[in-house]
Amino acid sequence: MTGYFSSFISHLGQFHVAVNEQGAVVRCGFRPLEMSAAFVENPVRCRAVIQELKEYFAGRSKEFSVPLAMSGTDFQKNVWETLLTIPYGATISYRELATRIGNPRAVRAVGGANGANPVAVIVPCHRVIGSNGSLTGYGGGMLVKEALLVLEARGNEAPRGPRSSGV
Repeated sequence: MTGYFSSFISHLGQFHVAVNEQGAVVRCGFRPLEMSAAFVENPVRCRAVIQELKEYFAGRSKEFSVPLAMSGTDFQKNVWETLLTIPYGATISYRELATRIGNPRAVRAVGGANGANPVAVIVPCHRVIGSNGSLTGYGGGMLVKEALLVLEARGNEAPRGPRSSGV
């Protein structure tokens, strides 16, 4: 598979994106992406997803329209599709997420699938919290998870921070 990657600076740090030949997002997140040699850096090919992410981080957008092309097991894909149903600004527990996929006893497996989400922020794994309301693990770090939840709780009022660089 040929694809393209790029990154930009958000108010929460550097954010990385990768898209396939058709422009569908295959990976994104705050951690550097491990990409095969078939992926080449190309900000122009990543422009659509970067623009939507910048709008989200700036508090001007609550939804994403870019196509997704996530690879994973059927179970993981089921969890990720269910994450997409969590409304902006809302949170649910891992137990609730397991219940929503029809397997209330799969709390740990749901946590593993949530952690393996290849398209962070767009597929809102940050909206899943502990049953007691505590923030639990996030690949981008707990401060980033908290900042994303604060951004959404404010209902589009973006947290203050450095401006993102242009692409």
